[in-house]
Amino acid sequence: MLWSVWWAWIGGAIALVILEILAPGYIFLGFAIGATAVGVLLALGASVGLPMLLVIFGAVSLGSWLVLRMAFGVRKGQTKKWDTDINEM
Repeated sequence: MLWSVWWAWIGGAIALVILEILAPGYIFLGFAIGATAVGVLLALGASVGLPMLLVIFGAVSLGSWLVLRMAFGVRKGQTKKWDTDINEM
C-alpha cells in the first residue's frame, strides 16, 4: 500500500510545506511536521499499521501546531476583542 512507504509521507510533507508557503498561517506546517515524522519512522524500518500511523500523524501534527502557536502567537489583528457593547450607551 502507498500508506506504508516512507517516500509517500515525505512527498506529502513537501506538498504541505509548499501549501503553507502559498497560504501562511502555521496550519499546514503542523501537518507537514506530522507527515515528516511518520515518513522518518517508516524509513527507519518501523512496521506499523495504518490506524497507528494515522494516530502518530495526528498526535505529532497537533503537538507541533500547539508549539508553533505558542512560539509565534496570534497575529496582530487576527482576533477582535470587544470592550464595550453598543447597547450600553
